[in-house]
Amino acid sequence: MKYMLMVLGKQDDYEAMAGRASADSPAWSQTELKAMYDHMQALNDDLAESGEWVDGQGLTAPRHARLVTAGSDGTPVVSDGPYGESKEVLAGYWIVDVADFARAAEIAARAYACPVPEGSPNYPVVVQPVDEGTGPQM
Repeated sequence: MKYMLMVLGKQDDYEAMAGRASADSPAWSQTELKAMYDHMQALNDDLAESGEWVDGQGLTAPRHARLVTAGSDGTPVVSDGPYGESKEVLAGYWIVDVADFARAAEIAARAYACPVPEGSPNYPVVVQPVDEGTGPQM
């Protein structure tokens, strides 16, 4: 079964990773940033090797996101984003194809264990099944 594992973040987190501290997060050093990237790369490599990897990407900073709706004539209406009232946004994701939720949760726990500087927020990893044509699961 396929699951989407989503990591969350805020613009302040991206600023901190670029070396600019905020009230919510201290500035990351190059060593701390490398440790984070190394952790994620090892996870990705292991998922690819086990055959569980479908896709995964880190996303650009939230300030680059936009909200798109449609005008009455169907033309795109673009607004500053990223997501209205939300402060935390999708920062990256994996799509994995695993035997069951328990395995998806194991992978999510490993992603959550990614090293971050002391005092930095560590958001939960959202795990959600991918609808593979069975319709809404209510």
